[in-house]
Amino acid sequence: MANFMNARVILQSRPGEANKPSKDNFAYEEIPYPNKQLQDGEVLIENLYLSLDPALRCRMNANSGVEYMKAWEIGETIHGLGGIGRVTATAAPDFSVGELVGFTFEWPWQLYFTISSQQIQKIPKEICSLSPTLYLSVFGLTGLTAYFGIKKRSFICKGSKPTMVISGAGMYYFSASSQIAKAEGCGILIGICGTDDKCQWLTSELGFDAAINYKTQSVSEKLQELCPGGVDIYFDNVGGDISNEVIRQMNTNSYIVLCGQIAMYNKDVPYPPPLPDDIAEILNQKGISRDRYLVLQYEKEFDSAVSDLLKLYISGKIKAKETIETGLINAGKAFVSMMEGRNIGKQLVKVSDKN
Repeated sequence: MANFMNARVILQSRPGEANKPSKDNFAYEEIPYPNKQLQDGEVLIENLYLSLDPALRCRMNANSGVEYMKAWEIGETIHGLGGIGRVTATAAPDFSVGELVGFTFEWPWQLYFTISSQQIQKIPKEICSLSPTLYLSVFGLTGLTAYFGIKKRSFICKGSKPTMVISGAGMYYFSASSQIAKAEGCGILIGICGTDDKCQWLTSELGFDAAINYKTQSVSEKLQELCPGGVDIYFDNVGGDISNEVIRQMNTNSYIVLCGQIAMYNKDVPYPPPLPDDIAEILNQKGISRDRYLVLQYEKEFDSAVSDLLKLYISGKIKAKETIETGLINAGKAFVSMMEGRNIGKQLVKVSDKN
């Protein structure tokens, strides 16, 4: 094999369970190219794109706090929740050199790596013909999380036109939720995010009826103004004080789709985090359902969901928005930027500017 340069990103230090991550928690280092002979069923991958996801913050702690993701070890190659790569060598009969692949829950932040073919899948030609990166946004775990959260957990009944609030709406998971909700027949749709640019994006491009900038506006006052009939469905992606304000204005027998807790990822609390006593009492008195939701519960339905999402995308009912950082060396910086809310839409890293 050729003598190519290889590199990876490792966890250099932990931020501490109550601290925000910094780029100094990550380190970029050159390592040997994987020259060993491939075993049967293995493929050699050139990494093209990384998916960056807020849930990875849990893995920076010594204990991730969740049973479905293990903590990263100091000095270990970072493994994320997905990526896109190109097959450069293969000992697997179902994979050919040059094919684009992805979709493993342990995708390494490494330029070249060897992996079992059972841990990857080919990116469908229909997606490649549109844009391969859509595989990590609309048609990947990101879009699937939005899809099943709305389809299976929000209980939108056709004709009911419920009022829905989505927090963390500037992240692609959650902006996609809005578009699917509108397609399902949602009535009033309100987004909560942290910049005026994101608010503008939500209302001008994604079909939100209104958006609240929680950094400059009172969430409580704006919700009373925008949702005079109360809130029927809350897609909760942030937790903390914002969610408490939304819950105070929810209707009897309403639903909380508990998808993520961005505001709580830097705190040493279990997932899902416990609610303050007064908020828990509101849930009890009003019969509000609040269930933790994991997209992997619906893994057997992924293929049919991707087909549905493809139809929605081609018809223009859902759109993609990406923030792309270039260079594996900048992956840690991009992750920190995302956790600070600086991205709009799906955060990706283009591993090499050659690709």
